[in-house]
Amino acid sequence: MSLFSSVPEQVTVYEVGPRDGLQNEARLVPTADKIAMINALSRTGLRYIEITSFVNPKWIPQLADASDVARGIDRVPGVTYSCLVPNRKGLEGALAAGMREVAIFLSASETHNRKNVNKSIDQTLQAFAEVVGPAREAGVRVRAYVSTVYGCPYEGPVEVDRVVELAEKLRALGCYQISLGDTIGVATPRQVEQVLMRVFSVCPRQEVAVHFHDTRGTALANILCALQLGISTIDSALGGLGGCPYAPGASGNVATEDVVYMLHGMGIHTGVSLEALVDCSRQVSAWVGHELPSKYLRAHLGEAARTARLGLRPGTA
Repeated sequence: MSLFSSVPEQVTVYEVGPRDGLQNEARLVPTADKIAMINALSRTGLRYIEITSFVNPKWIPQLADASDVARGIDRVPGVTYSCLVPNRKGLEGALAAGMREVAIFLSASETHNRKNVNKSIDQTLQAFAEVVGPAREAGVRVRAYVSTVYGCPYEGPVEVDRVVELAEKLRALGCYQISLGDTIGVATPRQVEQVLMRVFSVCPRQEVAVHFHDTRGTALANILCALQLGISTIDSALGGLGGCPYAPGASGNVATEDVVYMLHGMGIHTGVSLEALVDCSRQVSAWVGHELPSKYLRAHLGEAARTARLGLRPGTA
């Protein structure tokens, strides 16, 4: 039997760069540039883009322009635009801005949850009742994120039972998909297998997504493991942008370019253009004021520079 016999033929790449990527940047990106970034991403073939978060600007000042961004983008047919909402007020802002998909979020560890949303896990779940029901009544789909699934910066290892319990409760609330996050980038493939197999006991595979940070260089290995278990939705951020304001030392999300390159190399269809992603990353790098960590991006730019320097035709360096 092939190691890849259970790998899906088609995978959805869920782009979180405009929200999860930009929220941790030191430089505030102007609203017009955010809109241009999202519009460019809409032309890459991505079908899901998380564009912003309707949270209190005091907590995430980088996303204080959520409403302006949501109203200002060009909405391309076939692309779903989503946003994060922490509570009923956030949902009302999202609905007023025309959002048709929202996401709720909580942590699997109590301390990180309190740092992140200033509530206990139980209080957070209670608040979700004021978001999920009204959203669905308005015809808006609700996604859920569970952070610190594989480890917490304050508490250390997280019990798998707690992750399974939260996944079951979020599904019961009416969330169509649950994204399991390795917020601080500590997961390894065997751990991913253990967590996913347990979560599959309460959630079908098609309702589970994975969200890895590449802090320790294991994100792609973890994604490969998830693919082998039948996962078909992968979160990633353009250029490897991101980090968590409440997880000290956590580096960015796995880069969309790196994920797409690996998937295409495995013969898995994504519908996403690598060349278009690279063009986006080049521009975003200028806007945030630093190089992006995507390995594919760096290799591509390095090869292009070497080819130009040596006077070679592309692909011959």
